[in-house]
Amino acid sequence: MTSLAHAVPLRPVPAPPSPRADAGEITALALLNCAVRELCAPERQIWPAHPYLVVRLPRVGAMLRARLLRPQVMTPRLAAPVEELRDGWVPIGWQRLAELVAGELELTTGEANPEFTEQVTASHDAVQTMIGEGRPPEPDPYLDSEQALIAGHRFHPSPKARQGADWPSYAPETGRRFPLHWLAVREDAIAEEGDVTLLDRLGPPVRAGYRALPAHPWQLALLAPAADAIIDLGPYGPEATPTSSVRTVYVPDAFLKFSLDVRITNCVRKNAWYELPGAVALTRALRPVFDGLPAGLLGEPGYRTVSVGDPRLHEGLGVIVREGVRGFAGTPLLAAAIADPYARSGAAVARLLTGSSPEHLLAWWDAYVRHVAPPVLRAYLDHGVVLEPHLQNVLVAVDGDGMPAQAIFRDLEGTKLLREPWASFLDELPGPVARAMTYDPERGWDRVVYCLFVNHLAEVAAAVADLCPALERELWRLARHHVARCAEEAPAVPGGAARLRALLAGVPLPAKANLRTRWARDPDRAAPYVAVPNPLADLAVSP
Repeated sequence: MTSLAHAVPLRPVPAPPSPRADAGEITALALLNCAVRELCAPERQIWPAHPYLVVRLPRVGAMLRARLLRPQVMTPRLAAPVEELRDGWVPIGWQRLAELVAGELELTTGEANPEFTEQVTASHDAVQTMIGEGRPPEPDPYLDSEQALIAGHRFHPSPKARQGADWPSYAPETGRRFPLHWLAVREDAIAEEGDVTLLDRLGPPVRAGYRALPAHPWQLALLAPAADAIIDLGPYGPEATPTSSVRTVYVPDAFLKFSLDVRITNCVRKNAWYELPGAVALTRALRPVFDGLPAGLLGEPGYRTVSVGDPRLHEGLGVIVREGVRGFAGTPLLAAAIADPYARSGAAVARLLTGSSPEHLLAWWDAYVRHVAPPVLRAYLDHGVVLEPHLQNVLVAVDGDGMPAQAIFRDLEGTKLLREPWASFLDELPGPVARAMTYDPERGWDRVVYCLFVNHLAEVAAAVADLCPALERELWRLARHHVARCAEEAPAVPGGAARLRALLAGVPLPAKANLRTRWARDPDRAAPYVAVPNPLADLAVSP
């Protein structure tokens, strides 16, 4: 690690003031962050004017500003209030900002989207409900981190949008727990694969010739399934705890990933028919890969659903079994809670590291990057595996002192394989299943770089730099050191070495354009990227 003797004063870092959880400010800052990244910065319409960042929406002719906490390393760190230049600078609310951003998008794309402001409003109202309801204290640090995300994605225009009026009863942010609803399904109407013995252990006793199938009570109310092969058994068993994805719940020592025919943030959260066998196949493929990586994997060894000739029920009642979090090297914490300054959790950096010296902050970050980044890069470069390490897909186990000890990757829906190294494996699968889990090298690399550097490490680095702004460049020097170490090992995937060299040389990074995707009403898989500055560029590697 680089010596800090001449870089920053070696004294404890004081606790920063906790940001006030205000739904209007959270919504406005998310909108402004998106506008800066996707509309203003690409057209060079941003200017630092201490202590503000001034941005211009050129097509609607609006000039805006917000407090600039730190200049741009990848993306400026902004703080409320957002102000608009009229006769002078006047504060504006999130509704006015949403109207301006919508107007800019319409004039930029030539397309209207009347749903956009409705989605922003739904997200704002959800945040307000979460703040108002609060949640009871959660003694389990891991579950506490899953339930802590009040603000959500800082670069999404509607990060907490939820469909329907029932969502607070099933939301992690409100601290709700609920028993699962169980069905007895005739054995000849069951479709399953892999190890689903957990379901038989958790479920109620059923009559001979039937199997137990859990259902999310919200989904069951939406579907109202009716078939001679299905018997409603009602609520049963231990309470389930919703995790940050809402539809995946934690039950004793395991997770169950349900379908929900509800739009949450971007997508209707449904287990597509091809994703059910795909999860089991990917778990089988990834076992030997992770045996050689210094990281953990929450595999998805089985699924169960109904097969009664109705595709809506086959997908809508499908449940994927996911392994639990016991047996890892420390206490798992959700990475998104670590990065989120608004997180109501002891996992947040602001609480985990308050009072630390700059040297300790750097040591903590060095351990964090060492456990998170190399496994993701090596999975791609050595094995042709595209992990999706965004903040809600990664758990970081910390030891008794709060130091990162292991990264744990989960949710195989976004995990993909490159065709060339996995051709024989993919050829054994049904065509739609294989196609859904395959990326070409360029698309796969963009996804890895976006999720790892832009979505994940940049947000954790920003949270650490909130405690000690003088460290921000040093944080990225340490990150570059770990990337350079990966570059020293010859990648097995063709073209991998060139991709790493370009990354270290400072090629701009791809950032998923959530604002434009929501405006276009495109599926998440079709989201375009915009370029953002690469903070690894022109930084000396620490010896």
